[in-house]
Amino acid sequence: MNIKIKNEELDRLSTEDFKVSLKAPVHIILDNVRSAQNVGSIFRTMDAFRCAKLHICGISAKPPHREINKTALGSTESIDWTYYNTTKEALEKLREEGVVIWAIEQTRNALMLDDFKMDYSLETAFIFGNEVEGVQQEIVDLADGSIEIPQHGSKHSLNIAVCAGIVIWHAVNSFEYEI
Repeated sequence: MNIKIKNEELDRLSTEDFKVSLKAPVHIILDNVRSAQNVGSIFRTMDAFRCAKLHICGISAKPPHREINKTALGSTESIDWTYYNTTKEALEKLREEGVVIWAIEQTRNALMLDDFKMDYSLETAFIFGNEVEGVQQEIVDLADGSIEIPQHGSKHSLNIAVCAGIVIWHAVNSFEYEI
């Protein structure tokens, strides 16, 4: 019989244990994301897959924020995050730290996500853009490359939180977390 697992049976990490646990070397950069609920959803997804750090930029909402809390469900306490006035500032800082940076955007020379292989020996950042404009061209130009999620429908766009979930899962699906 297929019986749902109770929350107390899931053996979840406490926030304190999460903070000191091994993280997948995945950073997320939010380039002027308008929806605080999208920001909260990304916090929650990053917690689910134990990602390294969230970089919130520009007009993107940042904690503490009521709308972020609706979807983050407490993950703003577990995920390390920082805020930058501009996305360019975030990229400059991450580049100094040796982080590889990918824009998640439809570009002429984009690598399709199913062809992307994560190198876990490197810290890697993925940039997600504004819900209307996407990642700014200036930021795409500063990235090491761009990755596109193959799509086959008529809209050729995804909600940013959905897009982040797909990319994060793809990036970490072979990562070996310590037990």
